[in-house]
Amino acid sequence: MSVKPFFYILSCIVFLNNNLTAGEKLSVPLGAPLSAPWGHAETMEVKYKPQKLLYDLTTGDPEELDNILDRSSLLFKLYESDMFDSSIVIIIHGDAINFFAIDQFVKYKERMFRANSLSIGTKIEFRMCKAAAKVMGYKPQDIHGFVKMVPMADAEIVRLQNEEGYAYMQ
Repeated sequence: MSVKPFFYILSCIVFLNNNLTAGEKLSVPLGAPLSAPWGHAETMEVKYKPQKLLYDLTTGDPEELDNILDRSSLLFKLYESDMFDSSIVIIIHGDAINFFAIDQFVKYKERMFRANSLSIGTKIEFRMCKAAAKVMGYKPQDIHGFVKMVPMADAEIVRLQNEEGYAYMQ
């Protein structure tokens, strides 16, 4: 065992022991490996009902965009592609606007093909803050056609939550 994992495990044990109330003992099953003293997680089989979700996309980090695209796709599948009761809206503002700008297509081509494909035949929508895009020098004609422009991202987020019952996600 290298020194680093040993000190990590030791610090976990010290932390746990220091946070026990008087009289409690750290209980680790006899013979359990120190790296997994409580065994392994169990899988729960859960069937999710279709929901309305909105993702607040503000990041300029391509990997975070990928993460939201992945999560949106997986959620739509978990909702069994229900076109009536499920809806996922991705609200684009802040640094995320550049991903969807036509003049950035070459740089983000694969991500934009993926985003566009998620909007076809699904209830996944992309909506962009027109006010923020304008501040960044973009007009609606500068943004890919699968994106819908809304007057203001914050107002759209509030409207979707309060008037249409969407759950907020980041």
